[in-house]
Parts: sequence; C-alpha cells; structure tokens
Amino acid sequence: MGIQRRHFLQQTGGLALTALIQARPVDAAEEGFCVPDDPLQALMAGNRRFANAWRRAEQNEGTTLRTADPDPRCFNSPNALATSQHPWATVLTCSDSRVAPSWVFDTTPGELFVIRNAGNSAFTEAIASIEYGVSVLKTPLLMVMGHSGCGAVTAAMDGNPLTPSLDRLIQPIRKNINGSSNLEEAVKRNALASASTLIQCSTVLADAKASGALKLVVGCYQLNSGVVTLIE
Repeated sequence: MGIQRRHFLQQTGGLALTALIQARPVDAAEEGFCVPDDPLQALMAGNRRFANAWRRAEQNEGTTLRTADPDPRCFNSPNALATSQHPWATVLTCSDSRVAPSWVFDTTPGELFVIRNAGNSAFTEAIASIEYGVSVLKTPLLMVMGHSGCGAVTAAMDGNPLTPSLDRLIQPIRKNINGSSNLEEAVKRNALASASTLIQCSTVLADAKASGALKLVVGCYQLNSGVVTLIE
C-alpha cells in the first residue's frame, strides 16, 4: 500500500504452579507500564483503530494519510523496557508476514507477548512459550488467532507432496481440520483446536484458566478488512 509505518500509526489514533499463576502484580502501572483495565476490550479497540486505518489506506492508496488530532497513546518507557516487561496479552498466531499482532491490534512495544508459527499450532515449544507468558509475565489474556487465506491450512487441505519438515508442520493442522474442504471453516477449526490443545496439554494454563487468572479467547483475522472476529 506504499504507506510507511510511522504514518500508519499516526492515523490509528504443585505449590510451584500455584505460585506461578498468582494474580498479576499490581505495581506494573505504577512502574509506568501500559496496563489496561480490560485487556480484551483494549485488544479489540486497537483492532478497530487498525481496521479503520486499513480501510482508509485502501481508499487512498498511493497517498500519505494523516489525521490532525491522533488518538492519545500509551507508550512504555524505553528505560523501563530495558530492565522489565509487563505485557497484558499473549497472542499465538501464524507466522504469515501479513499477520503482525502489533499492527493488527495497534499496540506499542511491551504490550503483547507473541508466539508465531505457520498455522498457529500448539506445538510443544509454543506451549512452553505461552506458559512463560502466563506464569512468569502474568499476562491475563491469551488469544489464539487464525487468519483468512492461511497457507499452512491450505497446504494441510491439499494432497500435494511436501518436504519432511513441512509435512511434520501440518500434521496437527490436518488432524484439527478433520477433512474440511472449506478454507474459512478449516481456519476456524484449526484455531479452536489449537486453543483446546493448550488447555489439554498444559497444567499451568489449565489451572490459570480455572482460577480466573487467565482468559482464553479465539479469533480470526480477515486480511481484506483488517478485522479480527472473536469465534470463542
């Protein structure tokens, strides 16, 4: 779209386990970090800003978009980020270059803890990283986000030969989509299944969810509109 990032942002306006899943430290905001009262509401509000700017960029392709009065933004202090972090949401999503959570949710450094792999699958490494985000960094919100036109899901639906590594990558996706021939449906099934796998395979995440320390949601990002829709 020929639009630079800075211009785009201008117009978006056991006992051990128990200890790990304790409530988020209350002093994060006092230390100067951006900590919203309602993480899910903040995440979706950021997506609305992004989607609105996305539409304007499409309508004004080739021009530089600006607003006279950008929305006030919260930026974490670089000095604070150099020694600590207090992200308020963890996002598991696809490694597709068009699906960057910091853009999609219009956030700034230090706000999101992001795990990405092709097809947003709940691999062992992904689960371990999410456990770190939830248990150590105390992120109270976890979103698993699929997206339209996902290449990994498309590959799982096809019968074309793949390299051994790629074949291993899409095996869980094939299982998750259960023979679906509709890409949109398959993307949603895969995201929902990945979220379910996280809880089934991780005591840390299951306990955090059960205690209310963690809210788990599933979303789907539409490439053409820039909109994230919650599907669970």
